[in-house]
Amino acid sequence: MGIFSRFKKAKRLETPVDISVLGTDMHSHFIPGIDDGSKSIEDSVNMITSMYKNGYKKVITTPHIMSDFYKNTPENILGGLKDVQDALKVAEIPIEMGAASEYYIDYDFEHKLETEKLLTFGNNYLLFEISYMNPPDNLYDIIFKMQLKGYKTVLAHPERYNFWHDKFEKYESFIDKGVYLQMNINSLTGYYSMATKAIAEEMIDKNMISFLGTDCHNMNHIEVIKNAMYEPHLKKLIDSGLLLNNTL
Repeated sequence: MGIFSRFKKAKRLETPVDISVLGTDMHSHFIPGIDDGSKSIEDSVNMITSMYKNGYKKVITTPHIMSDFYKNTPENILGGLKDVQDALKVAEIPIEMGAASEYYIDYDFEHKLETEKLLTFGNNYLLFEISYMNPPDNLYDIIFKMQLKGYKTVLAHPERYNFWHDKFEKYESFIDKGVYLQMNINSLTGYYSMATKAIAEEMIDKNMISFLGTDCHNMNHIEVIKNAMYEPHLKKLIDSGLLLNNTL
């Protein structure tokens, strides 16, 4: 099926979806100054306050770890986490906050996997992403190595990898290999592209999504999340009962 044949016009909902049933968001960038997310403690508090007002009870923030660009470590991530937690206490925002990481599969990732205790969320879930240009040649081998280490592998925003949009069987292969798929809520609005929206909706139709994340980097993303609450496929995904967010 060609990607353009997937485009559908669905009528927007008249009332917003109640996303408070999710409980937890497990993909965001709320620690200031360490990646392309929050720029300051004030930014972090403002974004997390909006998350709380939208119904989230807990956020697990996931800064990038990339060997060349964002050279973060568990130590500086957890230190930044405490700073944001302290600021939330001062602001009297009663939301729980934790941290993991979004690991980029690059030339040095296997070394990290062999030598470090990686940051995970929930029951040893490990969030990872790949290049938007092309997938690693040995991606399945790396996934298998992560699983051998006891990690439950979670592929971040698969709907955004355009090189698989006309190879839907690739998405299905991850399910077959025990990989959990995490969708970005803003993908359902067409924020990234209409092709991304179409693929996201197809994955929901085929019951392939286990985690829904905001991937929130800034206040603009917060506004898009509010827009997403009127998307019929968001309601379908939440009503499916398949999401694991509220187990975290």
